[in-house]
Amino acid sequence: MRLETLLPLGKVDPGLRTPDTPLDIRTVAEQAAFLEEIGYGGLVVEETKDDPFAVLTLAASATRTLRLGTAVTIAFPRSPTVMALQAWTLQKLSGGRFTLGLGTQVRGHIRRRYGVPWSAPAPWMREYVQAVRAVWHTWQTGAPLDHHGEHYDLDLMVPLFDAGPIEHPDVPIHLAAVNTNMCAVAGEVADGLRPHPVCTPSYIAEVMLPAVRRGAARSGRALDGFRVAMKPLVASARTPEELAGKVRDARARIAFYASTPGYRAAFDHLGLGDLADEAKQLSKAQRWEELPAMIDDAVLDRFAVIGTHDEIGAKLLERFAGVVTDVEFSIAVRDDTDRARLRDLAVTVQAADDTPARATITGT
Repeated sequence: MRLETLLPLGKVDPGLRTPDTPLDIRTVAEQAAFLEEIGYGGLVVEETKDDPFAVLTLAASATRTLRLGTAVTIAFPRSPTVMALQAWTLQKLSGGRFTLGLGTQVRGHIRRRYGVPWSAPAPWMREYVQAVRAVWHTWQTGAPLDHHGEHYDLDLMVPLFDAGPIEHPDVPIHLAAVNTNMCAVAGEVADGLRPHPVCTPSYIAEVMLPAVRRGAARSGRALDGFRVAMKPLVASARTPEELAGKVRDARARIAFYASTPGYRAAFDHLGLGDLADEAKQLSKAQRWEELPAMIDDAVLDRFAVIGTHDEIGAKLLERFAGVVTDVEFSIAVRDDTDRARLRDLAVTVQAADDTPARATITGT
């Protein structure tokens, strides 16, 4: 299994709230070099408050073996050719260590934050990936650019704008997903799936991966190298006393996700549709402070992995080793004790065999 992390170290998904510790972009190179030194598998960057490609450029320049990726960057506001160039440049700089993780975002953000017309996301993403790969194929082989679809007509590539071949042209593409349509698209055209944190192991195994296999069958692809990269909901701290505050934060995040229609399927799968309905009504009324109290211990345990720093590695493996190949987690490093613990965490998780996950992905 691979272990990857966001920055800053110890970051957890804050839901709607401002993160406790924002990323200081001036520390990226130092943190990336530290992750490589302690044997971490990868560094991934979200597209939230900093440009992920700029952050990863800093990380690539400071490392030699650490895998790098976007988890995720938003596809639709960028043309496929612009996205292709950003990924091609990072793959070239990193010497083949880059994975392009793509997400769709929801309709309101695409229309009102990015100013882009909305369309059905699954077929749009399918064509988007095909268009990006068409551009890469032209650069690598010299073949004419020839992609024509519902959203993009690409057939012009003059020498001035031809990025040319690179040593590692096979850039993996992972797609963020919750619902089955996007999972099927991932199986059809992508190299990996990035389930949302709200996706439980049973939802991944029983709902998402069967859809991935249907998509792969539709295009006649094998899933032998397909990866499932999970950013789980985690509550972890040095001591049980510190852990109590992290657990409160986890309840708030779960409640926020329950109120979001795009994540409804993951709650329905566990028979929690009524909870999602109630959370949605509180959200509409902007009664945010009432949401966390809806998440009792039973619901909390279904969605969150909870434990102190010396327990959390084993608990992550217990929860996810059968369904994912890559897991995202780290702890904040404040002193040498934390450094040693994070090093041990990397060893523990990455010593796990991913054969059970591979069998679950392929359905064997």
